[in-house]
Amino acid sequence: MSRATHKHRSTYRVLSALALLTLTVGAVTACSDKDSVPEHAASSSSSATSSTSPGAGQSGVTKLHMITNDGHRLAFHVTQGNGHTIVLDSGGGEDSSQWKDLVPKLHAETGATVITYDRAGLGKSDVVPGPWKVESAVSDLKSGLEQLGVTKNVTLVSHSQAGEIASYFAKDNPKTLSGAVLVDANLPPFFTDEEIPRLVAASQPQVDAAKMDPDQPENRQIISTAEGFAPAHKAFHKVTWPDAVPTTVIVSEKTPLDGSPVDAQRWRDAAATFAQDGPNRTLVTAKGSSHEVPKDRPDLVLKAIEDMAATRH
Repeated sequence: MSRATHKHRSTYRVLSALALLTLTVGAVTACSDKDSVPEHAASSSSSATSSTSPGAGQSGVTKLHMITNDGHRLAFHVTQGNGHTIVLDSGGGEDSSQWKDLVPKLHAETGATVITYDRAGLGKSDVVPGPWKVESAVSDLKSGLEQLGVTKNVTLVSHSQAGEIASYFAKDNPKTLSGAVLVDANLPPFFTDEEIPRLVAASQPQVDAAKMDPDQPENRQIISTAEGFAPAHKAFHKVTWPDAVPTTVIVSEKTPLDGSPVDAQRWRDAAATFAQDGPNRTLVTAKGSSHEVPKDRPDLVLKAIEDMAATRH
């Protein structure tokens, strides 16, 4: 991929990860990605269908399960293990391939079942028209896990925008989770009444640019996330994480707001506040890392997941 295209994708990921924050340079209209087009296969509304594909290197075989929830299909990729389950939830605009290098290592080191999935409109999952709603994303994750028979002993790993899904999922399903690792994730303390208008105002040029080519999957995600952003994040600011779920909070040193010292410091402060607001929470700084911590510091992410899984199982 060219440097220009990489810049487009990086800009998009920051926008999605921060739910439209734009403090970087570069065009927003992203390149098309053939992996973002849903791949249709026979499925049943009452159960998951599956096919086997080599997705876990030497450590195991990953099986694709097409889950049906609320009329649309979602791709869940399962590397079967024993005992407990590690679920990896990708950042905004990313599909399950974000974790492709970590899955075989996690499976080999922990022996756990490792699950990744494509949120609606990404990877092999169906597009769902309209604004992005965290409630729908939580429903998709919960339904997928239930249809796969996963209802307890889950370590949830969430990057960036997936922190919003994790927060609501943990609040409503604390008994499903034995622990969580939040990787430079969107956290409730960040989205204050002062910060939200800054994000909305800064993002408007990028949203307008995306609307010029709304059929591109990446632009579609930007537009859908923009709709109803302010009220959704005012509500998110009030969400509390259950004390019963131990959590490791990884914050990047550079943050996704590296271009704005004020906002970058607020991002770091939000992570620190979240870590201090409850028991069994640990704050880890990914030194030298950008927002793309899974790519920049996979060693740190791997260790945090392994430590959480070992402690809780």
